[in-house]
Amino acid sequence: MVSRFRNFTELYCDFLAEMYGIEVSSATISRVTDKIVPLLQEWRSQPLEAVYPFVWLDAIHYKVRHEGRVVNKAVYCILGVNQEGYKDLLGLYIGQNEGAKHWLQILTDLQNRGVEDIFIACIDNLSGFADAIESILPKTEVQLCIVHQVRNSRKYIAWKEVKVFIRDLKQVYQASTKELAERNLDKLETTWRSKYPVVIASWRKNWDRLSNYFQYAPQIRKVIYTTNIIEGFHRQLRKVTKTKGAFSSNDALMKLLYLVQEDLTSKWNRPVHNWNQTLSQLSIIFEDRLRLDL
Repeated sequence: MVSRFRNFTELYCDFLAEMYGIEVSSATISRVTDKIVPLLQEWRSQPLEAVYPFVWLDAIHYKVRHEGRVVNKAVYCILGVNQEGYKDLLGLYIGQNEGAKHWLQILTDLQNRGVEDIFIACIDNLSGFADAIESILPKTEVQLCIVHQVRNSRKYIAWKEVKVFIRDLKQVYQASTKELAERNLDKLETTWRSKYPVVIASWRKNWDRLSNYFQYAPQIRKVIYTTNIIEGFHRQLRKVTKTKGAFSSNDALMKLLYLVQEDLTSKWNRPVHNWNQTLSQLSIIFEDRLRLDL
């Protein structure tokens, strides 16, 4: 049992060996880990920029020891793109199972650290999540992840009909305009409502937030229609943490994630692809909300 719950010192040794090929003793690591705490605290409280055109919010889950047993903990991740087009990890927060109430607290913290405006927030369809965002940042447009919505739809489709149903569904979310998408959604409902009323009802209920991306040019649509960018960040975290079993404490987990994110974000040293063109479009759509130094 002891070997399964490896402490932070061992995890940090593994991290250095895996990321940099450096081998150091546990005793050496023990002498320096205390220095990480103030750096972590400083990073978690550092001021943020006032405006982020795009922000993705999602959680990744880990097992942590708590009072003699192993529990699941959610690590809430917020990744943004600033007005210069650079990716920025706005924060990592540990909580219990993912929920809208905790997201509300996190959004309040981001606001306290200086965030005044987000143009488009990309999220999954966690109940109450979008409402939490809009209560803190009422001007923010919430884009629900199309990929998540499609995955959730597949769960309710008989396997023999998945291929045909998805073919029809693609005519909705891959349409060139919102008007065409809505006509195709009507057709989808006519064809499949009797068999899969829950699926159709979900698309109808969430349509306003699912379809926000149609108002933008294809270049921006590709950026916001899915939470893939933050899921990619999660995969990079998993490369380091996937073999570590359960963490001995919240602090042990957060220390390692802090070190990993420091390594990952140090490579975010150039703007996202075609940012100048994207910014030109944003300057038209959000003219009164951009704060550019020209």
